[in-house]
Amino acid sequence: MRRLFIIRKDLNLGPGKLAAMVAHCAEAYWLEKIKRDYVTGFDISTHKGFVKSELTLTTDEFDGYVNDIFTKTICEAKNLNQLNKAKDIALEMGLVEGKDFGFIDDCCKTDLTPEFLDEHGVGRCRVGIWFKPLSDDDAHKISRKFKLYRD
Repeated sequence: MRRLFIIRKDLNLGPGKLAAMVAHCAEAYWLEKIKRDYVTGFDISTHKGFVKSELTLTTDEFDGYVNDIFTKTICEAKNLNQLNKAKDIALEMGLVEGKDFGFIDDCCKTDLTPEFLDEHGVGRCRVGIWFKPLSDDDAHKISRKFKLYRD
């Protein structure tokens, strides 16, 4: 199994910003899983969650990724349109956005310029897409359309 991340090349990210965006991609799946599987509710006034007693992983996730070598592939998308093609491929494969894959949007406090406003009116720039741990075959169905990320 492997994690696949695709990052936009046209943004010309510096090494530190690129590392931060890949780190966001790596965390995003697990954080979404924790929110979905572990937190039963959220009190908006106190910003505190109500926690269940267990987090579930599939056997494939545990044996094929968590208890293995954490294989990751980082590919480049030429631009936002090509990044969106990764989403289209994932949907065609039956993957679910927000559960099996999702976008990483930067809040543009440092290097990037906003491309759109989020639901809170904050300027954002769509930087990359993350995927849950996928079988090598499934990861390759997506990544074969993209080059490995290089300087």
